[in-house]
Amino acid sequence: MPVPATPPTEAQLLEVFSSIQGEGLLVGCRQIFLRFARCNLQCRYCDTPFAPTSECRIEDAPGSGMFRTLPNPVSLETLAAIIGHWHREAPRMHHSLSLTGGEPLLQVDILQEWLPVLRDILPIYLETNGTLVGPLQALLPHLDWISMDIKLASVSGCQTPWAAHREFLSVARRKKCYVKVVVGEETPAAEVLRAARLVREAAPEVCLVLQPLTREGRVGIAAPALLDLHRQASAVHGDLRIIPQTHRFAGLI
Repeated sequence: MPVPATPPTEAQLLEVFSSIQGEGLLVGCRQIFLRFARCNLQCRYCDTPFAPTSECRIEDAPGSGMFRTLPNPVSLETLAAIIGHWHREAPRMHHSLSLTGGEPLLQVDILQEWLPVLRDILPIYLETNGTLVGPLQALLPHLDWISMDIKLASVSGCQTPWAAHREFLSVARRKKCYVKVVVGEETPAAEVLRAARLVREAAPEVCLVLQPLTREGRVGIAAPALLDLHRQASAVHGDLRIIPQTHRFAGLI
Protein backbone atom coordinates (compact mmCIF):
# COMPACT_ATOMS: atom_id res chain seq x y z
CA MET A 1 0.00 0.00 0.00
CA PRO A 2 1.22 3.55 -0.69
CA VAL A 3 2.33 5.51 2.36
CA PRO A 4 -0.17 8.30 3.16
CA ALA A 5 1.18 11.77 2.52
CA THR A 6 2.23 13.63 5.66
CA PRO A 7 0.67 17.10 5.82
CA PRO A 8 3.26 19.89 5.79
CA THR A 9 3.71 21.77 9.05
CA GLU A 10 6.29 24.36 7.99
CA ALA A 11 5.45 27.59 6.17
CA GLN A 12 7.26 30.25 4.18
CA LEU A 13 6.92 33.30 6.40
CA LEU A 14 8.37 36.77 5.89
CA GLU A 15 7.63 38.48 9.21
CA VAL A 16 6.03 37.97 12.61
CA PHE A 17 5.38 41.15 14.60
CA SER A 18 2.94 42.99 16.85
CA SER A 19 1.33 46.22 15.70
CA ILE A 20 -1.93 48.09 15.20
CA GLN A 21 -4.30 47.10 12.43
CA GLY A 22 -4.28 50.13 10.17
CA GLU A 23 -6.97 49.19 7.65
CA GLY A 24 -10.64 48.32 7.54
CA LEU A 25 -13.17 47.71 10.27
CA LEU A 26 -10.67 46.64 12.93
CA VAL A 27 -8.52 49.76 12.53
CA GLY A 28 -6.84 50.54 15.85
CA CYS A 29 -6.95 46.96 17.19
CA ARG A 30 -3.63 45.45 18.26
CA GLN A 31 -2.80 42.25 16.39
CA ILE A 32 0.01 39.78 15.91
CA PHE A 33 0.78 39.75 12.19
CA LEU A 34 1.95 36.64 10.37
CA ARG A 35 3.13 37.74 6.94
CA PHE A 36 3.18 34.86 4.46
CA ALA A 37 5.31 34.68 1.33
CA ARG A 38 3.96 34.28 -2.20
CA CYS A 39 1.05 35.92 -4.02
CA ASN A 40 -1.01 34.95 -7.05
CA LEU A 41 -1.44 38.59 -8.17
CA GLN A 42 0.94 41.38 -9.20
CA CYS A 43 -0.78 44.62 -8.14
CA ARG A 44 1.28 47.64 -9.10
CA TYR A 45 0.42 49.57 -5.92
CA CYS A 46 1.56 46.75 -3.61
CA ASP A 47 4.12 48.02 -1.11
CA THR A 48 5.00 44.64 0.39
CA PRO A 49 7.69 42.28 -0.95
CA PHE A 50 6.26 38.76 -0.97
CA ALA A 51 8.90 36.59 -2.64
CA PRO A 52 10.04 33.66 -0.44
CA THR A 53 13.24 34.30 1.49
CA SER A 54 15.74 32.10 3.28
CA GLU A 55 14.94 33.76 6.61
CA CYS A 56 11.90 35.09 8.47
CA ARG A 57 12.04 38.24 10.62
CA ILE A 58 10.50 37.78 14.06
CA GLU A 59 10.11 40.60 16.55
CA ASP A 60 12.05 40.05 19.77
CA ALA A 61 9.17 41.35 21.88
CA PRO A 62 5.77 42.78 20.90
CA GLY A 63 6.16 46.36 19.68
CA SER A 64 9.91 46.50 20.29
CA GLY A 65 10.78 47.07 16.65
CA MET A 66 13.81 44.84 17.19
CA PHE A 67 13.95 41.71 15.05
CA ARG A 68 15.87 38.47 14.90
CA THR A 69 15.79 35.95 12.10
CA LEU A 70 14.77 32.32 11.85
CA PRO A 71 15.46 30.05 8.89
CA ASN A 72 12.58 29.38 6.51
CA PRO A 73 10.39 27.43 6.44
CA VAL A 74 9.15 28.09 9.99
CA SER A 75 7.64 25.25 11.99
CA LEU A 76 4.32 25.37 13.79
CA GLU A 77 6.04 24.34 17.02
CA THR A 78 8.39 27.33 16.87
CA LEU A 79 5.70 29.83 15.95
CA ALA A 80 3.15 28.61 18.51
CA ALA A 81 5.78 28.84 21.24
CA ILE A 82 6.54 32.48 20.38
CA ILE A 83 2.93 33.58 20.03
CA GLY A 84 1.88 31.63 23.12
CA HIS A 85 4.61 33.35 25.15
CA TRP A 86 3.53 36.81 23.95
CA HIS A 87 -0.08 36.07 24.81
CA ARG A 88 0.72 34.77 28.28
CA GLU A 89 2.81 37.87 29.02
CA ALA A 90 -0.02 40.22 27.94
CA PRO A 91 -3.24 38.17 27.65
CA ARG A 92 -5.55 41.12 26.83
CA MET A 93 -3.26 43.09 24.52
CA HIS A 94 -3.91 41.44 21.16
CA HIS A 95 -7.29 41.24 19.50
CA SER A 96 -6.36 38.48 17.03
CA LEU A 97 -3.78 36.91 14.76
CA SER A 98 -3.69 38.54 11.33
CA LEU A 99 -2.78 36.24 8.44
CA THR A 100 -1.45 38.58 5.78
CA GLY A 101 0.90 38.49 2.85
CA GLY A 102 1.34 38.04 -0.01
CA GLU A 103 -1.67 35.77 -0.14
CA PRO A 104 -1.97 33.42 2.86
CA LEU A 105 -4.45 31.11 1.10
CA LEU A 106 -1.68 29.90 -1.21
CA GLN A 107 -0.39 27.93 1.80
CA VAL A 108 -3.74 26.31 2.56
CA ASP A 109 -2.35 22.83 3.29
CA ILE A 110 -0.10 24.23 5.98
CA LEU A 111 -2.78 26.48 7.43
CA GLN A 112 -5.12 23.51 7.80
CA GLU A 113 -2.57 22.12 10.24
CA TRP A 114 -1.68 25.43 11.87
CA LEU A 115 -4.99 27.15 12.48
CA PRO A 116 -6.58 24.70 14.96
CA VAL A 117 -3.49 25.21 17.16
CA LEU A 118 -3.10 28.97 16.67
CA ARG A 119 -6.81 29.63 17.17
CA ASP A 120 -6.52 28.16 20.66
CA ILE A 121 -4.27 31.16 21.41
CA LEU A 122 -6.09 34.01 19.63
CA PRO A 123 -8.91 34.46 17.08
CA ILE A 124 -7.89 34.32 13.42
CA TYR A 125 -8.22 37.29 11.04
CA LEU A 126 -7.55 36.60 7.35
CA GLU A 127 -6.42 39.34 4.97
CA THR A 128 -6.91 38.10 1.42
CA ASN A 129 -7.17 39.25 -2.19
CA GLY A 130 -10.47 37.40 -2.47
CA THR A 131 -9.72 35.14 -5.43
CA LEU A 132 -9.06 31.63 -4.03
CA VAL A 133 -12.43 30.26 -2.99
CA GLY A 134 -11.37 26.60 -2.70
CA PRO A 135 -8.72 27.27 -0.04
CA LEU A 136 -11.14 29.61 1.74
CA GLN A 137 -13.76 26.87 1.99
CA ALA A 138 -11.16 24.49 3.45
CA LEU A 139 -10.13 26.97 6.14
CA LEU A 140 -13.50 28.58 6.90
CA PRO A 141 -14.18 26.62 10.12
CA HIS A 142 -10.97 28.03 11.62
CA LEU A 143 -11.51 31.70 10.71
CA ASP A 144 -13.15 34.43 12.77
CA TRP A 145 -12.71 37.53 10.59
CA ILE A 146 -12.16 37.95 6.83
CA SER A 147 -10.86 41.14 5.23
CA MET A 148 -11.44 40.67 1.50
CA ASP A 149 -10.10 42.89 -1.26
CA ILE A 150 -11.78 43.63 -4.56
CA LYS A 151 -8.88 44.44 -6.89
CA LEU A 152 -9.90 47.30 -9.17
CA ALA A 153 -8.05 47.32 -12.49
CA SER A 154 -7.54 51.08 -12.43
CA VAL A 155 -5.18 50.88 -9.46
CA SER A 156 -3.97 47.25 -9.50
CA GLY A 157 -2.96 47.23 -13.16
CA CYS A 158 -4.56 43.78 -13.49
CA GLN A 159 -7.95 42.84 -14.87
CA THR A 160 -10.46 42.69 -12.01
CA PRO A 161 -11.49 39.05 -11.38
CA TRP A 162 -15.16 39.91 -10.84
CA ALA A 163 -16.49 36.36 -11.03
CA ALA A 164 -13.88 35.03 -8.59
CA HIS A 165 -14.61 37.90 -6.18
CA ARG A 166 -18.35 37.20 -6.28
CA GLU A 167 -17.87 33.49 -5.61
CA PHE A 168 -15.39 34.22 -2.83
CA LEU A 169 -17.70 36.70 -1.10
CA SER A 170 -20.60 34.25 -1.22
CA VAL A 171 -18.52 32.01 1.04
CA ALA A 172 -16.71 34.66 3.11
CA ARG A 173 -20.02 36.22 4.24
CA ARG A 174 -20.53 33.21 6.52
CA LYS A 175 -17.96 34.77 8.86
CA LYS A 176 -17.50 38.31 10.18
CA CYS A 177 -16.41 39.92 6.96
CA TYR A 178 -15.90 43.21 5.16
CA VAL A 179 -14.79 44.12 1.65
CA LYS A 180 -12.10 46.68 0.84
CA VAL A 181 -11.39 48.45 -2.44
CA VAL A 182 -8.34 50.65 -2.97
CA VAL A 183 -9.19 53.78 -4.97
CA GLY A 184 -7.05 56.51 -6.53
CA GLU A 185 -7.40 59.54 -8.76
CA GLU A 186 -7.40 57.18 -11.74
CA THR A 187 -10.38 55.15 -10.44
CA PRO A 188 -13.53 55.70 -12.51
CA ALA A 189 -16.82 55.80 -10.66
CA ALA A 190 -18.06 52.90 -12.82
CA GLU A 191 -15.55 50.55 -11.16
CA VAL A 192 -16.57 51.53 -7.64
CA LEU A 193 -20.24 51.25 -8.54
CA ARG A 194 -19.68 47.77 -9.92
CA ALA A 195 -17.94 46.76 -6.68
CA ALA A 196 -20.81 48.20 -4.65
CA ARG A 197 -23.34 46.26 -6.74
CA LEU A 198 -21.35 43.06 -6.29
CA VAL A 199 -21.39 43.44 -2.50
CA ARG A 200 -25.08 44.40 -2.43
CA GLU A 201 -26.04 41.38 -4.53
CA ALA A 202 -23.68 38.75 -3.04
CA ALA A 203 -23.63 39.83 0.62
CA PRO A 204 -25.85 42.84 1.36
CA GLU A 205 -25.06 42.71 5.09
CA VAL A 206 -21.31 43.18 4.47
CA CYS A 207 -19.62 46.58 4.83
CA LEU A 208 -17.71 48.02 1.86
CA VAL A 209 -14.63 50.09 2.69
CA LEU A 210 -13.16 52.59 0.24
CA GLN A 211 -9.44 52.81 1.02
CA PRO A 212 -7.69 55.75 -0.63
CA LEU A 213 -4.42 54.76 -2.25
CA THR A 214 -1.35 55.80 -0.26
CA ARG A 215 1.48 57.33 -2.32
CA GLU A 216 4.73 58.48 -0.71
CA GLY A 217 3.09 58.67 2.70
CA ARG A 218 0.11 60.68 1.48
CA VAL A 219 -3.43 59.93 0.38
CA GLY A 220 -3.27 59.53 -3.40
CA ILE A 221 -6.71 60.95 -4.21
CA ALA A 222 -8.12 64.43 -3.59
CA ALA A 223 -10.82 64.72 -0.93
CA PRO A 224 -13.55 65.97 -3.32
CA ALA A 225 -12.97 63.04 -5.69
CA LEU A 226 -13.02 60.57 -2.78
CA LEU A 227 -16.23 62.02 -1.38
CA ASP A 228 -17.85 61.91 -4.81
CA LEU A 229 -17.01 58.21 -5.16
CA HIS A 230 -18.56 57.67 -1.74
CA ARG A 231 -21.67 59.64 -2.74
CA GLN A 232 -22.24 57.60 -5.85
CA ALA A 233 -21.48 54.21 -4.31
CA SER A 234 -23.65 54.85 -1.24
CA ALA A 235 -26.66 55.07 -3.54
CA VAL A 236 -25.98 51.43 -4.45
CA HIS A 237 -24.80 49.94 -1.14
CA GLY A 238 -25.57 51.84 2.04
CA ASP A 239 -23.04 50.25 4.38
CA LEU A 240 -20.03 52.14 3.07
CA ARG A 241 -17.03 53.74 4.79
CA ILE A 242 -13.86 55.63 3.88
CA ILE A 243 -10.86 54.39 5.88
CA PRO A 244 -7.27 55.25 4.85
CA GLN A 245 -4.15 53.29 5.81
CA THR A 246 -3.83 54.81 9.28
CA HIS A 247 -0.69 52.87 10.23
CA ARG A 248 1.23 54.67 7.45
CA PHE A 249 0.49 58.05 9.02
CA ALA A 250 1.35 56.83 12.53
CA GLY A 251 4.73 55.46 11.43
CA LEU A 252 3.83 51.89 12.42
CA ILE A 253 4.90 48.67 10.70
